[in-house]
Amino acid sequence: MNDKLKQELLDKNSKLIDMVIERTKRDFTDDIALIGLTGSFSTNDFHEKSDLDLIIVNNTDKAWQMAECFIFDDVGYDIYCTSWKDLEKKAILENPGVSSLIDLQIIYYSKYEYLERFNHLKEKALQLLAKPIGDDCLKRAKKHIDLAKQDYADALIFEDIGAIRYAAGRVLYNIVNAIVNLNNTYFKRGIKRYLEELLSYQYLPLEFETLYMAVIDAKTINQLRNAAFLLLKATVELFDLMKQDFTTQPIATYDNLRGTYEELWCNYRNKIIVSTTLKDKSYAFHATLGAQNFLDEMSNEYGAKELDIMRYFDSDNLELLKDAFLQVMDEYLLEYKKVERQVLKFDTFEELYDYYMK
Repeated sequence: MNDKLKQELLDKNSKLIDMVIERTKRDFTDDIALIGLTGSFSTNDFHEKSDLDLIIVNNTDKAWQMAECFIFDDVGYDIYCTSWKDLEKKAILENPGVSSLIDLQIIYYSKYEYLERFNHLKEKALQLLAKPIGDDCLKRAKKHIDLAKQDYADALIFEDIGAIRYAAGRVLYNIVNAIVNLNNTYFKRGIKRYLEELLSYQYLPLEFETLYMAVIDAKTINQLRNAAFLLLKATVELFDLMKQDFTTQPIATYDNLRGTYEELWCNYRNKIIVSTTLKDKSYAFHATLGAQNFLDEMSNEYGAKELDIMRYFDSDNLELLKDAFLQVMDEYLLEYKKVERQVLKFDTFEELYDYYMK
């Protein structure tokens, strides 16, 4: 782009900005808090058809009347309004558009207190981004990974290639946001720079660029599903490795295991025994499912040993399940012994009464 065209674009934008501020002062003095510039013109990465990205922060519902979409000089424009609530989500990095908080160039504010409030939210986001990679950013990443899993399920369920491509695209979108959070950063530029920015990050799934482009290049339903799966799988593997390296793993203790063996006995032991004895496949399956959920929770939240009971479920051999579950109970009891905790078990009501009523 030559200097003359560039200056013409900047002059046009200046007129548009003046127009928006003029109307704000005339019609929405108390309704609009501030206006900022974001997007390609704020990063100096624009072309001759780039639009002007203005963000208007509203104080009242009336201010939403300021929002407008129009075409001018063969360019589409979106005068975009947002709320303080949306900025607050960006301040805690729950909204992917963090750049429109951190890098927003304020061009108008109605009161200084609004500028202070904005700067406080901006500083809050910057402080979170300055933290070392750890529990918080991995938790944020996991939310996007879980969304990607839902999108992948849609890709398997749908039959129309357009719907499947959209679902695979959503997998890609959510994986991208997961990776941003795994690196505890944010996108500083627009979507045309997504891949460029991603490839600059330290932590990426293996063969990331190949997996990323495979979703985009996929031509058939099977290719789309397979590409989405491989990208999702690689990201989950990266997440699991980073979770081990960057988060504090729970440790089983005397206090946090309190009552858990007894709860396992209470909720699942007799259900497993009865259901397998009756050869009730449905009853046994759901009891086993519940038991596995409990065991996973004890491992993930409290640091108990990982135990797998689902692997032993066989609807045609429920006796195997019963024996395996009782073995798992014994293994869990060893967790109690490691932390020197005794099982609360009473042979007489009097013993129970004396303990409970003490």
